[in-house]
Amino acid sequence: MGVPEERVSDAERDQAVAWLQDHLLSGRLNLQEFSERVEAAYAARVRADLDRVSTGLPSSQELLAVSSQRRATRLTGALFAHVVKRGRLKLGRWTVAGGAFCDIDLDLRKAEMRGPRATLTVLVGFGNVDVYVPENVNVTVSGLSVGGHRREWGHDSERPRSPELSVRAISVFGTVDVWRVPAEMPADYGEITRQLERRHQELPP
Repeated sequence: MGVPEERVSDAERDQAVAWLQDHLLSGRLNLQEFSERVEAAYAARVRADLDRVSTGLPSSQELLAVSSQRRATRLTGALFAHVVKRGRLKLGRWTVAGGAFCDIDLDLRKAEMRGPRATLTVLVGFGNVDVYVPENVNVTVSGLSVGGHRREWGHDSERPRSPELSVRAISVFGTVDVWRVPAEMPADYGEITRQLERRHQELPP
C-alpha cells in the first residue's frame, strides 16, 4: 500500500500565489502565464500539484527581482484609425489609451507589470476601445460615459494576492469594453467577444 500524497492547505496555496506574483513583477511571467498558474495553484490538492505550478521558475532562494531596461508603455493613441496593441507590453503605475473616431484593441494578456497595481486611463470620443485581460487578475472598472457604453464581460473573480489593474474610462459617444478572457479561449478577438457575449446571455436573470 502506497504512502498517501501530502495534501496542501489554503495558506500554502496563498503562499504559492504570492511567490508567483514575485515572478510576475520580476518579468519572468506575463499576466496570462501568471493567471494560468494561479488557477492551477488554487486548484491544487496535493504537494505534487503545487510543485507543477513552479515548473521552469527558480526557487525562492534564487529569486532576484531584475528590473528590465525596456520602458513601460505610457500612451496608445489613434485618430481616424484602427490600432492594435499587444504582446509583452510593460505596464507602469499609469498608462493612457484613447483617441477620436477610432478603434483600439489593447490586449494586456501578455503584458508585464512593474508593480502590484497599475492604472489604465481610457479616453475616447466617437470611437471604440476594447481592453483584453486574463482571468485571475483583479480588474476594477470605473469612469464616465456620455452617449456611449462602458461594459464588462467575463467572470469577475476576486483574488486577494493577484495584481490589481484599475481601468478608468471616460467616453463621449464612445464605447469601452473590458473583456476578462479565460485561458482556453482562442486569440482571435472576434471569437473572444462572441463567446463572452454568448456566456453573458446564458447567465440567469
